[in-house]
Amino acid sequence: MRQLLEIDGEEQTREIGRRLASLLRPGDVVGLCGDLGAGKTCLAAAVSLALGVGDDAGVSSPTFTIVNEYRGGRLPVYHMDFYRLNAADDLYELGIWEYYEGDGVCLVEWCDRFLDHWPRGALTVSFELGHGERRRLTLSGSGRGAALAEALVGADDR
Repeated sequence: MRQLLEIDGEEQTREIGRRLASLLRPGDVVGLCGDLGAGKTCLAAAVSLALGVGDDAGVSSPTFTIVNEYRGGRLPVYHMDFYRLNAADDLYELGIWEYYEGDGVCLVEWCDRFLDHWPRGALTVSFELGHGERRRLTLSGSGRGAALAEALVGADDR
């Protein structure tokens, strides 16, 4: 299932992140893909902050560490960045499925690099750059991912 959202700027990205955070539960996996500067890290930071972990300076893209773990909020957050990974074998070395099936939520930037190894039921949020600060978000998934997409778009209609 696919849902579309049009947003204009970082504040609306943060609002989507806050709404998404309110819907998340343990074991949810959210993939974020799109060009550099499209809003992936902004959305991940907003979700993390809304879940009560990190702060504005402490939630950043884990490009070089691959996985940042944040605890102490409503749910643990495992913020991942697959940009620097070279092969699917790297996912196994990281023990990625332990995170996916763990007690928290996974926010995965550049998830589209390894879609053949993407968990069923995950939500994927694809950012498409528009004019200026405009972005088109395509939310897709099946099962739980589809339910999250539908809830986010439905909340936007209110």
